Amino acid sequence: MKNSNTNFANYTPEQRYQFLVEQAKEHKELWVIQDDDGCVMLTTDDEDCIPVWPTEAAAIAWIKDEWQECRPLSIPLADWLERWVPGMEDDELFVAVFPMEDDLGVVVPPYELESQLKPKTKH
Repeated sequence: MKNSNTNFANYTPEQRYQFLVEQAKEHKELWVIQDDDGCVMLTTDDEDCIPVWPTEAAAIAWIKDEWQECRPLSIPLADWLERWVPGMEDDELFVAVFPMEDDLGVVVPPYELESQLKPKTKH
């Protein structure tokens, strides 16, 4: 797979979700964008979401117009699972997985993404 030159515009939201899961497992990180006030939030009709991206380049692609003051932030996967997921659950926040310009992507509760990212345990 080509690195950041991959054209995600042709990916469905579900394909982008799967790509993010694969990248996060491989590189042990997720990307958010932040400004001086903290992590950027997006709002759907029903949910407040924290958008996450699989790569720094994908996060940077979001930074324009009203988000110009933002910068990408790498979150180690362990921190995401240990701190972000419980914190988002407590705040009733959702995850917008790999949003693109005109498409928020798949919006899921944090525990759903967590279940995709955690190593499968044998019974």
